[in-house]
Amino acid sequence: MNNIIAYPIGDSLYLNLTNRCTNACAFCVRTTTDSGMGYDLWIDKEPAVEEMVADIKAKGIENYKELVLCGYGEPTERYSDMLEVVRQIKAYCPVKVRLNTNGHANLIAGRDVTDEMEGLIDIVSISLNAPDARKYQEICRCQYGEEGFYGMLDFAKRAKEYVPEVVFSVVDVMDKEDIDSCRQIAEEIGVRFRVRELIK
Repeated sequence: MNNIIAYPIGDSLYLNLTNRCTNACAFCVRTTTDSGMGYDLWIDKEPAVEEMVADIKAKGIENYKELVLCGYGEPTERYSDMLEVVRQIKAYCPVKVRLNTNGHANLIAGRDVTDEMEGLIDIVSISLNAPDARKYQEICRCQYGEEGFYGMLDFAKRAKEYVPEVVFSVVDVMDKEDIDSCRQIAEEIGVRFRVRELIK
């Protein structure tokens, strides 16, 4: 069985909560391999809260600059468990916590859950990936259809009321025109914008 839970990349410790995701992005490394950043991240069984907390502590979270909720799927598929892990880790060590997400938490939950991040999540990094709903669906193949794009934008607007820093990110292989359009979306919503390198 393979169950990598917490794994280091640079000076950050990443948490692998789930393989489930609401998107099946054309560019995602998951479509071609079980590994990412040198780790075999496809898990056979989702770890329990107690297992995640224990592994984060065992890996020496106090020695890292941040805990990143990411893994090989969409972490907000396990929203309540994710926040409980953060709650326990923050009580143990005052580490910064970053959530890497596709912004579908509210769609998954069927309600607005952004207020539950207050005091727990320090940074939310949302994969924007497209300048409009049509292109988003073509690239991300979201289970919610084009509503996934609008749900993501709404999540960002709501999240910035409760989280100190919200960021929209895009991958650097996008057309410059689309990147500029995505930058404009970020400016209109009032969140930071970042162009990131595509993980291969």
